[in-house]
Amino acid sequence: MSSGFKDINFEVRDAVGRIVLNRPPLNVLNIAMMEEIQTALRQAQAAADTRAIVLSATGRMFSAGVDISEHTHDLMERMLSAFHGIFRLMADGEVPTLAVVQGHALGGGCELACFCDLVVAAQGARFGQPEIAVGVFPPVAAALFPHLVGARQAAELILTGEAIPADEAHRIGLINAVVPPEQLATEAERMLARITDKSAAVLRVARRALRAGMAAGFDEALPAIEAMYTGSLMRLEDPAEGLTAFMEKRKPIWKHR
Repeated sequence: MSSGFKDINFEVRDAVGRIVLNRPPLNVLNIAMMEEIQTALRQAQAAADTRAIVLSATGRMFSAGVDISEHTHDLMERMLSAFHGIFRLMADGEVPTLAVVQGHALGGGCELACFCDLVVAAQGARFGQPEIAVGVFPPVAAALFPHLVGARQAAELILTGEAIPADEAHRIGLINAVVPPEQLATEAERMLARITDKSAAVLRVARRALRAGMAAGFDEALPAIEAMYTGSLMRLEDPAEGLTAFMEKRKPIWKHR
């Protein structure tokens, strides 16, 4: 394992970069952790023989999402930069990515898992974007999900904020495979083996081609959605109320009903 990381474990072994979220119990993504993920991605992508990058997590949950306590006006731009920087690295990178999900993948955790090229999940895992319940919305999911599952399914996930079980996520095309929890590690390695026996150079070109298939949509959409988020959305009173209510463990009192 590479040293110098506090909230993740990271190593490159046998041409595979392995990034493990390690901030139990919920693997909540704070700014420092997201910056560590960026560093690990850069290191894994820099090795010419890297054939895949695996994102997984310790404990019972993949990730409950981004740390709401850092979703403040003074930290918001840094938080978005740290979070969205992960996706820009993954979008621009040439190494295929695989997410291995147990428990819940919610909010930013759901976006992180589903942005990977391949996703394998344990039965009982749930995927969801609950941001709407606290008065905000998920920019990456808004840019990505219509491409993955279509406009109707994307709208249902983002506008209701309801989490769906792994079997449903598989049915609609959000993830690739669902297996019993005791088979998750084995299935992840099996899927990984189907990639890592290929040419590293060819994999990188194929990965570029895949991203080119959706790049115009995502690359153009995310900056526009970011502008809506930091401008139109965060100038409203309801996002602050929703986030404060969540922190205070009470129901929000919406001004704009």
